Amino acid sequence: MERKWWHEKVAYQIYPKSFYDSNGDGIGDIPGIISKLDYLKDLGVDIIWLSPCFCSPLADQGYDISDYYNIDPRFGAIEDIDRLLEEAKKRDMYILMDLVVNHCSDEHEWFVKACEDPQGEYGKFFYFEKGKEDGSAPNNWRSYFGGSVWDKIPGHEDENMYYLHMFHKKQPDLNWENPKLREEVYKMINWWLDKGLAGFRIDAIINIKKALPFEKYSYPADRPDGMVMPQRMLQDAEGIGEFLGEMHRRTFKLHDAFSVGEVFNVEDEDLPEFIGEDGYFSSMFDFNETIFGGSINGWYDAKMITPDDYKRCCFESQKQMGDFGYFSNIIENHDEPRGVSRYIPEGECTIRSKKLLGAMNFMLKGLPFIYQGQEIGMENVVLTSIDQVDDISTLDEYQVARNAGLSDEEALKAVNRFSRDNARTPMQWSAEDNAGFTEGTPWLYVNPNYTKINVEAQQSDRDSVLNWYRAMISLRKNPQYKETVVYGDTVPVLENVHNIMAYYRKSEDQTLLVIGNYQTGAQTVELPCTITKVLLDNTKADQSGEMELPAVKNGKLTLEGYQAIVAVVE
Repeated sequence: MERKWWHEKVAYQIYPKSFYDSNGDGIGDIPGIISKLDYLKDLGVDIIWLSPCFCSPLADQGYDISDYYNIDPRFGAIEDIDRLLEEAKKRDMYILMDLVVNHCSDEHEWFVKACEDPQGEYGKFFYFEKGKEDGSAPNNWRSYFGGSVWDKIPGHEDENMYYLHMFHKKQPDLNWENPKLREEVYKMINWWLDKGLAGFRIDAIINIKKALPFEKYSYPADRPDGMVMPQRMLQDAEGIGEFLGEMHRRTFKLHDAFSVGEVFNVEDEDLPEFIGEDGYFSSMFDFNETIFGGSINGWYDAKMITPDDYKRCCFESQKQMGDFGYFSNIIENHDEPRGVSRYIPEGECTIRSKKLLGAMNFMLKGLPFIYQGQEIGMENVVLTSIDQVDDISTLDEYQVARNAGLSDEEALKAVNRFSRDNARTPMQWSAEDNAGFTEGTPWLYVNPNYTKINVEAQQSDRDSVLNWYRAMISLRKNPQYKETVVYGDTVPVLENVHNIMAYYRKSEDQTLLVIGNYQTGAQTVELPCTITKVLLDNTKADQSGEMELPAVKNGKLTLEGYQAIVAVVE
């Protein structure tokens, strides 16, 4: 694997609307992000990914873009982005933005003009299709947010003409089969890279290739609504590599830019094409843990993940990657619930267990992405009413659960586990009003536990989750261990021991052991190596000094409940 400038970095995702509000309007903004750059630098962050802050009606919280060349006034102005890039550069930090080009907003100029003249130039930027003879939609695909992917073209004289939207109806899909559309996308990408952007996180990109012609690809229904999940169509959509390869050559490669794809379900044999040498992307996210237990019936039917499941998912991905590429590792993001509430068994969420989860993920081979608030152990909220929910996906899944016969209380609990709002509540900076996020009224409710879980309280607490993340980042960058942590192989060990997650990180001259007892009770294991130095131990308040070696008797190591250790071994 060719070594790249970004391999040794640590990345951090910001959801701008909920990060920090600088002007008291209750909405996070770009100036607020600038004011927190020193906090991120002190944490050890190098790369910052901003979720969309482009002009948008916010039907899907910014993932419906109405102007790719401008910043929504809620978040600031284009000059604020210029200042952010400048201030980041002063701190040797890099900025990524979200590339959302499977779809745009129905308020984008392209779609407005397309609807005015469906047969004209811009009509070919979208998928406009005639319905069936009986007036029904061209096929039975279900949107990711529920309901048909087809809606009538607004204002069209032929009432049997539809447009395609794989997501929300205000997110019409762009027609990547049209070379003129692709040229516009590449021009926009290069405009941002020329401005100084370091690269992009690429949203929903696997959806840009459709199974065509549409009327040929109706499928047997998978729910009582008579429709089929959109992922089924993707199995028959061939040739996406032509689009992705062209985009890579025309944009990212020219700038040595970093690109990380939101890509699901790539076959093992295709991975080198995606993220191998000269692949479509620099990296892609490991979603093996996030998709575990999913059900075609909906969130209410999802299987809960256990510590052993989590371990298997991580090791499967590490094996899948091999030595040809580099995954981007996550515990949570803006589309997922809080990781500590998802991957730690209910009732066992403590400071120590949060640190264990952080270590088990962070020490894997790959580029670590930290989502805002993860570094202080932010947790899911507890919904008391569906009226609290902002997220369109959660609202749809709630109705799916109710239609399946769940009571209001059961449906609410089911969607609460997975709601995207869990990760979108305001960042908890302090115990002051509104968690120090805003002096105004926050756009989304603040998690009530902010008085106990916040940055200010954890800054000076040596035993805090925040300082544990600092210690892990420091270890990753330590010249004595960087070669092993960044580039070393991941070798699972003790795989069949219940609730023990353990693996080696091996380089040519060094071996580290990462081991955690993923349960509340103590556990004794046969240690297949000799520990010579402890680098991190989450049972210790201070990670900065030299640590005593753990008690090993007759080759057996006893770990306390949720104890995690990173050690040098022979």
